[in-house]
Order: sequence, then structure tokens, then C-alpha cells
Amino acid sequence: MADKAKIIWVYAVTALFLVINFYLVLEKDFYWFFILPLFLIVLYYYLISLDKIVLFITFLTPLAVNISDLEMGLGISLPTEPLMLGVVLLFSANLILNKKYDKRVATHPVSYIIYANLLWMLLTTFTSDLPIVSLKYLISRVWFVVPFYFIAVLIFKDLSNVKKFFWLYISSLVIVILYTLIQHSKFGFEEEAGHWVMSPFYNDHTAYGAALAMYFPVIVGFLFYPGVSKPLKTLNFVVLLIFIVAIVLSYGRAAWISIIIAFAVFIMVMLRIKFYWLVITGMVFIGIFFTFQHQILDSLEKNKQDSSANFVEHVQSITNISSDASNLERINRWQAALRMFNDRPVFGWGPGTYQFVYAPYQRSKEKTIISTNLGDRGNAHSEYLGPLSEMGLIGMFIVLIMFSVIIYTGLKVYTRGNRKVKFLSLMTTLGLITYMAHGFLNNFLDTDKLSVPFWGFTAVLVALDVYHTDKKENKISEVTEE
Repeated sequence: MADKAKIIWVYAVTALFLVINFYLVLEKDFYWFFILPLFLIVLYYYLISLDKIVLFITFLTPLAVNISDLEMGLGISLPTEPLMLGVVLLFSANLILNKKYDKRVATHPVSYIIYANLLWMLLTTFTSDLPIVSLKYLISRVWFVVPFYFIAVLIFKDLSNVKKFFWLYISSLVIVILYTLIQHSKFGFEEEAGHWVMSPFYNDHTAYGAALAMYFPVIVGFLFYPGVSKPLKTLNFVVLLIFIVAIVLSYGRAAWISIIIAFAVFIMVMLRIKFYWLVITGMVFIGIFFTFQHQILDSLEKNKQDSSANFVEHVQSITNISSDASNLERINRWQAALRMFNDRPVFGWGPGTYQFVYAPYQRSKEKTIISTNLGDRGNAHSEYLGPLSEMGLIGMFIVLIMFSVIIYTGLKVYTRGNRKVKFLSLMTTLGLITYMAHGFLNNFLDTDKLSVPFWGFTAVLVALDVYHTDKKENKISEVTEE
């Protein structure tokens, strides 16, 4: 009788739901009531299993669509950012009530530098030229960092969740790739169309290319990951081929460069070159550039090759700063950022404000055919000069230190982990290096598309460091695997 009563209740509730829906659709032209069951399911998992919500958001991220209001500087990515905000509120409430969080994660060097980044962002929000814009930027940074760093580290205590995190984003990104290729084929895979055919999922080919590049080392790593069955390796190889095609047809020169840099770092790691040599090498190259910048720029100005559908010509256009509009516009944005910094070197103009205040800092001789004064075509195109102009010298230094500490953590884990941990740490670190290299030419940490993988990858490295590099456990694991 009890079972029959349950069945009756199920049919009754279903019938009531359908009646209400038909009434709202036919009489009120209201369709949103259809999502009520999905809303209730999501709410259920919010209350009993927050880790599944974080992984669910990961899958949704490549498919999310950005809704923006340029006049107020406000925008939101649906459905991911509201879901992230819900995670932040529940996590905060739980933290206040229980006052419990893993001390090893809370006191990790990466966590400390994240605190510093958020604290300085808060301080520069108070001094911002556009406080509302900066406050929204700060809030969005919090709802990226809390779910995909502070919660994700705890989720990644289970290594199987690390693989789920990677593959959920990859599988969703494959859907976007297939959609993009179908759209692109309608225009004969021409270079110009390659800049926007991934819309509405990614704003343009630069963000799309950055995501592809970031997951490229991960997919290659899983191809050789210990213990993977042949069918899964075959599937992994097919995904790798899809990514290669997508990367080439994205015409994202920054993405290509970032993959090459990640490969160079991989070679250095295989040769067991110490981390400090990597830092010294980077500093030497930067020093050489500034020492001989006039000679280097004179040489680059001789290159007249514009971006092209021809692969070789497109590669040659990377160093064209004489006629390539994309390259020249980056230089225009960088110069504006430096002038903004000169005016406000300590606190900057405020987080997220660059695109709304940089226009007067452009020079007519540096403008290009794609320049604008409306604040509607992106930011400083640099993960380093953007914070310099928006949060001053300290803001940029915090970013540099944060990136360095993250990479150091990844390489440290690689030297201490067992075989599986070594694989996970190395491919995660290389994925982050693609983004940090990409950051010289673009910045996307204000979007969910790249913030989710960036902070998630960082959480993977910290989780591996905290939970999976114990020497005794490693010895036992090595013996078991062998």
C-alpha cells in the first residue's frame, strides 16, 4: 500500500506540474516554469553534495553564454556565474557556522598569495575611478576563486575527481569545437571567419585558443597516463586530433606560441634543469629585450606579412608590428596601460576599469583600424600590464609572484610524487604555463571560460602537494604500481 501511495503521489505531482506549465505557456506565454525540476535537483545537490555542483559547473563552463551591459560595465555568464555565487554563499555560511577548513590548504604558500591578491584588489576597489565596476570585478574574482580553488582543493583529495574535472571541461569543449568547425566550414575555413565562429560560447578566437592550448598538455599527458586501457587511449587520441585541428583553425597565434613555450619548459624539466634557472633565463630574455628594444623593434618593423589563411604566412605575421592591425592594437593598448600607470603608479585606476578609462591615453599615431574609444573591445591584452594599470605596481608584482609560486609548486610536486602524481602535476603545470605565456598577449581571468581552468589547475597542484606527496605513501604506491 505504501508503494502504491508513493506511485499515486508521483503521478499526481507530475500531472499538476504539467497542468500548471500548460496554463502558463498558453495563457501567460511564460516558459520558465519548465526548469523547476532541474532547479530542484540542483538545489538538492547544493545541500548534500557541493562537490558535484562544482564539477557540474565545470562541464557547463564552455557552453555558458555571456550577457553583458557595457554601459554599466556589468555582465554575467549564464548559467555558470549564478551557480558559482550559490556555491560561495553556501561555503561562506558553512565556514562561519562550523569554523573548519583544512589548515594545510589555508596556510599553503599559494593560498597566502591569493589572499594578498584579493586583499589588494579590495583596497584598490576603494580607490577606484569606477567603484561599481571594480566591486563587480572583485565579486566575480571571489566566485571564481572560492569554488575552483578553496573548494576544489578539498574535492581533489580524491584523485579520481582530478580526472573528472579535466574531462568534464574537455568533453564540453569538444561540443563547442564541433559546433565551431561546422560553422567555420560554411565559410570555407577562412581566417577572418575563424575569429568569431565560436560565438556565442567564446567571445572570439583568442579566448577559445587559450582554452584549447591550456588543455592540450593535459590531453597529451593522458595519452601516456599509467593504467589507462587501450579503448580509452584510442578515445583520447581521437580527442587529441580534434584539438589539433581546432587549434590550427582557431588562427590563434598566441595559443600556438604558448604551446611552444610549454613544450620548451617540458624539455627543460626532462633535462632536470632547476626552477631558478628557468626564472633566471626568463629575466635574461626580458633584460635583453629592454636593452636592445630599439634594435629589436626596428627589425620587427621590417616584417610586412599580415595575418592570413595560409598557415606559414599566418605564423610569419606573429612578429609583424608594422602593418598587422591585431599586433599594432596590442601595442596601442600596452602603451595606454603604461601611461595610465604613470599617472596612478600606486593604486592604479581600479580593478576591471581599464577598458572604460584607457581611451584618452591612446595616441593618434598608435591607433589602428580596430581602435575604439567606447570601451567595447576588450581590455589591456596583458595579464601583467592590465593589473599594472588597474592596481599599480604592487598589483602587478602580486600577479608575478602568484604565477611563480604556482609553477614552483607544480615542479616541486613533480619531483616528489609517485608516477601518477608526476603525470598529473607535470601536465597541469604545463597547462598553466600556456596560460601564463598567453598572458603576455591577452588576459581572460575576468571570464569564467579561463578562470575555471586556471584556478582549477592551481587547485590540482595544491591538492597534489598537500594530500599526495607524502614520502611514505609514495614508496608504498610505487611498489604497488610496479
